[in-house]
Amino acid sequence: MAKIAVNCAHAGTELPRPRELACGPGWAVCDVVCEAGPKSRPFDEQHTWTTVAVVVSGSFQYRSSTGSAAMTPGSLLLGNAGDGFRCAHEHAAGDRCLSFSFEPGFLERVVKIPGAGGPRFPVPRIPPVRAAASLAARASAFLAGARSLPAEELSVQAAGQAVEMARGMDWRCAAPGAAVLARVTRVIRMMEHEPEAPQDLAALARIARLSPHHFLRVFESVTGTTPHQYVLRTKLRRAAVRLRTGNDRILDVALDCGFGDVSNFNRSFRSEFGVSPRRYRTELI
Repeated sequence: MAKIAVNCAHAGTELPRPRELACGPGWAVCDVVCEAGPKSRPFDEQHTWTTVAVVVSGSFQYRSSTGSAAMTPGSLLLGNAGDGFRCAHEHAAGDRCLSFSFEPGFLERVVKIPGAGGPRFPVPRIPPVRAAASLAARASAFLAGARSLPAEELSVQAAGQAVEMARGMDWRCAAPGAAVLARVTRVIRMMEHEPEAPQDLAALARIARLSPHHFLRVFESVTGTTPHQYVLRTKLRRAAVRLRTGNDRILDVALDCGFGDVSNFNRSFRSEFGVSPRRYRTELI
């Protein structure tokens, strides 16, 4: 059995223990549901193994030796083996992650980057950008019951993509002030849980009580993308989960996920995931 008790993002004495879903030589996958909120006391933890955790729902603040970042749905939390970290929920309660844990030797073999200590992440997270969309959608579908997705293959994808993206681009940015971050995080939560909420930039900025320019700048620093792209990516991720876990017609999936017509859905889906919705449903991509 893999030693993942303190390796997953929210393990701790006052929080639910991570639930292991699958494991193998040098790797493990666990479901981590956290109910901590603004009144919960943050505490220091340590990554026993290298960690890549896909945020499926909710938001929280993550701090490690590589920096601080706001974690939102579709983000990849990155943790180096042996590093201490802290998660805080200053603005809202509850989140869920699918966490992948790797022995350094396994990660080194998978990504073929030799080194005495194995690959190390230089940044604390990958934001929910297009390059991470396929992994985020597969992780969400896996938690929703799509066990036809091989856990080992999903783990290898998480390891390889996280190392490549973290080394290939610099996702670091200046952290916004606490008050501004709280306002923008509340808007992100609203966008996640209220599909009928306003989506245009001016309306979102008013809700956050910021100017459109300031809101856009902070929103991009938190999520790595614009509000329009974030909403579109959220819809596409939901659609991808539906395609993996149900038998609804593609037209119904498109309409239920907020697309006005199936042609626009097909075009957007192909741009995001590189294949048509029909092929995505039938192939393990």
